Amino acid sequence: MTETNTHPAAGEATEQAGDGQAALARVIAIANDKGGVGKTSITANLAALYATAGYKVLALDLNRQANLSDDLGYRGSAIDDQGAGLLAAIMTGQPIRPVPVPGRPGLDVAPGGVHLGDLTGVMVGRVQQQGRGAFLALARALAPAVGPYDLVLADTPPENTLLVDLALGAARWLLMPTKSDGGGLVGMQLLAERFAIAREINPSLALLGVVLFATARGATAIHRSVRSDVETAFGVGSSPVLTAIIGHSERIAMDTRALGRVAHELESDAANQPSWWEVLRASKDTEEASASLARRIPPTASNVAEDYRRLAAEVLDLLAAAEGATA
Repeated sequence: MTETNTHPAAGEATEQAGDGQAALARVIAIANDKGGVGKTSITANLAALYATAGYKVLALDLNRQANLSDDLGYRGSAIDDQGAGLLAAIMTGQPIRPVPVPGRPGLDVAPGGVHLGDLTGVMVGRVQQQGRGAFLALARALAPAVGPYDLVLADTPPENTLLVDLALGAARWLLMPTKSDGGGLVGMQLLAERFAIAREINPSLALLGVVLFATARGATAIHRSVRSDVETAFGVGSSPVLTAIIGHSERIAMDTRALGRVAHELESDAANQPSWWEVLRASKDTEEASASLARRIPPTASNVAEDYRRLAAEVLDLLAAAEGATA
């Protein structure tokens, strides 16, 4: 079926998106063109922390791999439609219909998954017919749904520019995780270019900040170098590197994905598990004891959980300061 060009071009779309963008004032896209820099981990941990603190939160999963469903523990559950609902809303312009995440009061999700792969061909055709205004499709579907929410966090995929552009078209803020290695910084520079283009249709889009992910907490010289790279990519003074950083812990990342438990929940699990000597005493079999000890949550969970708590607080402080400045 051939689509007709019924939507406005970029200039007209910017004018007509005004009311919708006002509704999307607390939508944060978490993006970097590079994979493995913490986008999903940050989305899951911030969403769960804010919900635990009493905020009403919507997590939007634009990743066809749907790793957010692993981190928040709903993969394969009744709500996991593998992105079918999100795909339908974007294609038809009907409001997104979020669903509650089981066992997580205050947290709803628009699940991602394999169905989002069908968006690529659709968006290519729409852009050819409608121009960049086509990338407001997610904004149109999201705006009518965000009323109940204090925060909306959108997890984006790596190296899928069409889906990232949809997120940037719908977001008020960009939060960009990066590692201090070359790959993460290249991804950041590529995203900076897409950010500038996205502002043509979504002029309210702004950079909330850059988060250093899986880095050594005391590597101040490296952090200064990254700050310089950020300022080069986005403009001096316009792109702060947040003071909160997420330290490296491969084991915590693995446990989160395997158990569907975010860092502050793993911290609680670690505090409540029996001590190592109690495990040895209770076990009559050496192999059984070794297996039990291998499954223990490491004490580093508390360090990572504290990193995320600091990040969550700093993000709220930045939002409050930005909103106060425009009030």
